Amino acid sequence: MKSDSVEKHHAVRDFFPQLEDELTQSLEEEAARRVFVAGTELMRPGQFIRSSMLVLDGLIKVYRQDDEGNEFFLYYIGPGQACALSMVCAMGRETSQISAVAVKDTEVIMVPVEKMDNWMASYRSWYHFVVRTYRERFDELLKTLDSVAFRNMDERLEFYLKRHKERLKSNIIPITHQEIAQELNSSREVISRLLKKLAERGKIRLHRYHIEILNL
Repeated sequence: MKSDSVEKHHAVRDFFPQLEDELTQSLEEEAARRVFVAGTELMRPGQFIRSSMLVLDGLIKVYRQDDEGNEFFLYYIGPGQACALSMVCAMGRETSQISAVAVKDTEVIMVPVEKMDNWMASYRSWYHFVVRTYRERFDELLKTLDSVAFRNMDERLEFYLKRHKERLKSNIIPITHQEIAQELNSSREVISRLLKKLAERGKIRLHRYHIEILNL
């Protein structure tokens, strides 16, 4: 983890303009800023969560992992968003049931649970922000559930790639076939075969360490 003293700080009000000025000032002054390098584990199952994360820069991947290390992708958290599951765990004094990792170098604001409790009662904008965060993450989970329940694997793969393209705001998806297989709970062989079909149809271009989206 890099020290926040040597990093360029992003202005809270730029990413959370809906919050009241007094609340924004409290975030600037009282909540801790942290910068995590890409690959840093931010949450893990069984961990007690004492604060929630508001993202100022970078990208966080939230996922479930079974006892054998297989991953199931849930959603991304980007700038201007917060982790609803960390909010739930922190406010309920519960342990995490999910994992989270920084996909890029990521700057966050860590909001202690006692601040969250106080702000819910003191600031209407914080209340609405928390409710909206729950709703947005719930919608993301529904999309993931729909993908698993109602689509076959080739449709799930296309949905997965589109989702990454939208979140990364790039046609370049820096991911391997094995990583996709883990997140979709499939085998590398199946994913490689389906990716090859997409490439043959001109929808993607395959590279060694990334996938280029052409027409999805």
